[in-house]
Amino acid sequence: MPTLFIHALAVLPTDFWRDWQQDFSRFVRDDLPKVGGVLIEAIVLLLLLRAITHRLTAFAERQTLPSHIRAQQLRTVASLARSAGGAIIVFLAIMQILDAVHINIGPLLASAGVAGLAIGFGAQTLVHDVITGFFVLMENQYDLGDTVRVGGVKGTVELMTLRRTVLRDADGAVHTIPNSQITIVSNLTRDWTQVTLHIAVAYDQPTDKVISVLKEAASEVRTDPAFSDAIVADPEVPGIERVAGGEVDYLVAVKTRPADQFRVSRELRRRIKLCFEKNNIRAAGPGRVYVVDKPTTEGGS
Repeated sequence: MPTLFIHALAVLPTDFWRDWQQDFSRFVRDDLPKVGGVLIEAIVLLLLLRAITHRLTAFAERQTLPSHIRAQQLRTVASLARSAGGAIIVFLAIMQILDAVHINIGPLLASAGVAGLAIGFGAQTLVHDVITGFFVLMENQYDLGDTVRVGGVKGTVELMTLRRTVLRDADGAVHTIPNSQITIVSNLTRDWTQVTLHIAVAYDQPTDKVISVLKEAASEVRTDPAFSDAIVADPEVPGIERVAGGEVDYLVAVKTRPADQFRVSRELRRRIKLCFEKNNIRAAGPGRVYVVDKPTTEGGS
């Protein structure tokens, strides 16, 4: 077989070899420098892109970031720039190389457009996930460690990507939510959280005294060094919230830092109970059910 191939090459006309040598010489002289220049340019751009994204990732891992910049945002931007930017650089380099070697790229671009359209129709949900996740991250709607309610699920954010959000609820269950299903985000730990307590007191207790005692208890918690950093504003006791039967509900509202509302509310209830005992204020008693036996007449059924 090799002998036949060599014999076939030997019988080729001299013009063929002369044209082939001219074409090869023209390629080496004119086209090969263009291809080399495109490759060098693409390699330089890829290295530059890698250096920039690496610097962003390293900056995101620092603990001293400005308050308006989140580490998750920087990591996402770096990952997106690395993947999308690298794909664009490689694609443009291939197109320039094909054009440099005189290959018509028009049909290739048309085929790529049709293929991209087909892939887009088949991956609409994935594209929706990525777009929604991008805006969630860029708009700083929630961050790792925040307690949020999204997609009908409430929990703590444990993982965020462009495609999905992972929450862990109070029972320890892990919920994976595609970002395309996120329409309304309720962030329960952003900036501050309000503790609202309804304190039920017996109806006959003096209103002014009850309000004064509630303010005293709230003020004690506010000035306690163990809780002063967790409370961001002076507690408020607006007054009576509801009157029903033999009890009166008083409202106490305290603004706390995110995730501190539970320990503040427990301490506030404890201080209110102590202040009520010290000032002889009776809390509302449990409801009573009276059962009256109906007397029966003698000989009745």
